[in-house]
Amino acid sequence: MDTAAYLKLQNGSDVRGVALPGVADEPVDLTPEIVKNIGYAFANSIAEKKRTEPSLLKIAVGRDSRLSGEMLAKALIHGITQAGASVLDCALSSTPAMFMSIVYPETACDASVMVTASHLPFHRNGLKFFTAEGGFEKEDIYNLLLRASQVDITDRSLPDDKVSSFDLLSLYAAKLCTLIKEKVKAASYDKPLQGSHFVIDAGNGSGGFFATKILEELGADTSGSCFLEPDGHFPNHVPNPENAEAMKSICRAVTENHADFGFIFDTDVDRMSAVFADGTPINRDSIIAFMAAILAPDFPGSTIVTDSVTSDRLTDFLEKDLHLKHLRFKRGYKNVINKCRSLNASGIPCPLAMETSGHGCLRDNYYLDDGAFLAVTILIALAKQKASHQKPEHLIAGLSQTYAAKEVRFRIEEEDFHAYGDRVLADFKLQARSKNFDLPTSYEGVRIRFPKGSLSAHFKRGWMLLRASLHDPVMVLNMEGETEDDLLQITKMAKGLLSFATRLDQSGLS
Repeated sequence: MDTAAYLKLQNGSDVRGVALPGVADEPVDLTPEIVKNIGYAFANSIAEKKRTEPSLLKIAVGRDSRLSGEMLAKALIHGITQAGASVLDCALSSTPAMFMSIVYPETACDASVMVTASHLPFHRNGLKFFTAEGGFEKEDIYNLLLRASQVDITDRSLPDDKVSSFDLLSLYAAKLCTLIKEKVKAASYDKPLQGSHFVIDAGNGSGGFFATKILEELGADTSGSCFLEPDGHFPNHVPNPENAEAMKSICRAVTENHADFGFIFDTDVDRMSAVFADGTPINRDSIIAFMAAILAPDFPGSTIVTDSVTSDRLTDFLEKDLHLKHLRFKRGYKNVINKCRSLNASGIPCPLAMETSGHGCLRDNYYLDDGAFLAVTILIALAKQKASHQKPEHLIAGLSQTYAAKEVRFRIEEEDFHAYGDRVLADFKLQARSKNFDLPTSYEGVRIRFPKGSLSAHFKRGWMLLRASLHDPVMVLNMEGETEDDLLQITKMAKGLLSFATRLDQSGLS
């Protein structure tokens, strides 16, 4: 087998590739044959890790709504069973539910795999792997793909009982319903959401169950919910809470249907954002602030971990309004999750790690980035607030909404883009230091903070962050000012600081 063909499928701690033909210049590289071999290698690697025989393992397999999902899940199951392991075929599922198949005593799986590529286009797909310790790390993916590239399976006949079907999503939803009932303790115990109206946008991914199996089951009105039916063509909008059109869709659905609140999920339901009744989106900085505000009373003085592109407005809110600590770390959901784990292990309380993308994990939920569990946490808070006649908006009333922001992506026109990116960051930092700019601690790239009056007499405040992409020949510049004029001044300063970087396509700064 061509080892390089396998290794190029690594995307951080996931496997990603092109699964369907039809898009120019994107040949299929995630084939059923490759996925079968990955399944075989995965079963054997889990057996080695657990010091047992593959025949004693039970591995859960699920998928999202992608067009290639059934085909690849079938190939994956074939590989796992050829290794000797049994498979729990969960069919349509969510990524968090697949991890919980290891936790639940009803399923008690040794490991699990989710066939998904999150919000990527319809022709792409991928794989996420879980053990009891959580999701695979980058090193695990590399070793798995290396091992899979050396697999040569001679198919053998297997007993019929090697594969069993299981409705995992229904069990997962029932567990979340029980949690809501226990936490809310409503007078009508089995219908704690009665009298509330919630709108869901599932983007034609796997998240429609949240409306039908949770909200409606608990008495809520879900009229006006949209795109609940799984459809791997994703005909309505990109199933991505970061996408502007997706957020417009859920905001419009909430206001047009006069709902109390709205939730939007990505394809495999590991990410979530929300909407207030008046159509105000709760995403990026505001969804982190909202979750932190819910948790703050139970975790006073604790630390909230976020990715690198969060704003100084969020820091002010977390530290001044909620009296928490803000640790701004790196992009990448595994990075923030692992930082949250390490802080708690060292004795520093950290109840939440969350990215602006909507990925968020709670310490008390297995450090699992679970969009549905975050939504449940919000539902519990909303139900309690309703009983005390409070509006949810008050939770983040102290988060400044006055700002202007921009993200610019620069293509690196150098073959060794990693080395060039490193040089640009080093020189950019030197340029900033030469102007005596404020350079706060940054775990990713170079961040500059601009206080009041630093760029002109009427300048209010702002910041910028320059970072390099891990996988692509791209550098990303995030900028934010309190006003449009502040943003213009920051943009002008960015041009000056980057004037030396002639191999960056800076047309986006114009």
